[in-house]
Amino acid sequence: MHAGHLPPCPLGREYVAPGMQVLGGMTPADITAVALSFLRPGPDTLACQLIRQEALGLMELGFRVGFAPDEVRARVADALRRAEAALTDAARLGLRVVAARTPAYPSRLAEIIDPPIVLWTNGDASLETRSVAIVGPRRATPAGLHVAHELGRDLAAAGWTIVSGMALGVDGAAHEGALEPGGETLAVLGCGADIVYPYAHRALAARIAEHGRILSEFPPGTPPRPWHFPRRNRVISGLAQAIVVVEASEKSGSLITARLAMEQGRDVLAVPGSAASGRYRGSHALIKDGARLVETMDDVLDEIEGVSRIRAGQAGKACVLSELEGMMAVGEPYSVDEVAALSCLPAPDLLAQLGRLEVEGRMSRTAGGNFVRLDSTASVREIGS
Repeated sequence: MHAGHLPPCPLGREYVAPGMQVLGGMTPADITAVALSFLRPGPDTLACQLIRQEALGLMELGFRVGFAPDEVRARVADALRRAEAALTDAARLGLRVVAARTPAYPSRLAEIIDPPIVLWTNGDASLETRSVAIVGPRRATPAGLHVAHELGRDLAAAGWTIVSGMALGVDGAAHEGALEPGGETLAVLGCGADIVYPYAHRALAARIAEHGRILSEFPPGTPPRPWHFPRRNRVISGLAQAIVVVEASEKSGSLITARLAMEQGRDVLAVPGSAASGRYRGSHALIKDGARLVETMDDVLDEIEGVSRIRAGQAGKACVLSELEGMMAVGEPYSVDEVAALSCLPAPDLLAQLGRLEVEGRMSRTAGGNFVRLDSTASVREIGS
């Protein structure tokens, strides 16, 4: 399939012009974030941790991630050149940059393990919305496409933003459904936000650009690559409050998004199908593992709003990762029961969150099975030394 370019969309003037002059509200921190997205050495989280702390410039960051002095200067200069080119392209194309740590950055996405350092979007509307992700296979059956379209339409009509990846099949049907009642939809791409991929969706992309938002962590002009899509999937699940899987087989790529959603503490729901068809084995496996069975929009809202009601009744208890960590004293051992008393999370989600903190070096487990919160500042220093 071929990729095409979206026409420029007139937006605000949040960009950096040639010469790296700061214009239209773009701050040096924004420029640094864009440059950092080119400097970071891979999918590790150290660069994200450091930039979130607002403690380092690009030069010091280069030393922290292990570059030699001459290499630091060369890499930083190259990153700034690439940032300038990307920002110039963004201005020409009407794309807006949303940097991490800024008020415009979506708070749910900021909570995941490896959030994008910058987002490129074609719209100036807020990314802080009530949203549900709908995902599924590219080669969906007519029944699967119908379900995705109906869910997208009904949820959008109820005021929910529909998030998906603009792929053929279920993704496209969900976007189309959301647009039908004039609802909001957000397409997260595995290429630059100015690239239409698949090209067969050029008309849909134009409609989303006009009535919704197109979003990518990849700079303008970036072509689609196979390894971009797993990273794209974590953004889809990270933006949403819940994810609905439609017609997933055992090896469906949408199961990757479902797994990421579970790791991020999102609600996972699945549409069932015929037990005689292999097309639904992945969906059925999710339901067996605890995903909510979905037949209509009401099932989705019952799950999301039911959790919201539970959380509202759990005043003073932690319901997200950052809150849970903040309620535990540094260096003090807590049993699982003691942590559970601080949290409104179900036991499986709580253990997953604790495991995530442990992997990130923010929590340790004692020989007796207790959990101890570590000094995260010290942890970052040790990793970067």
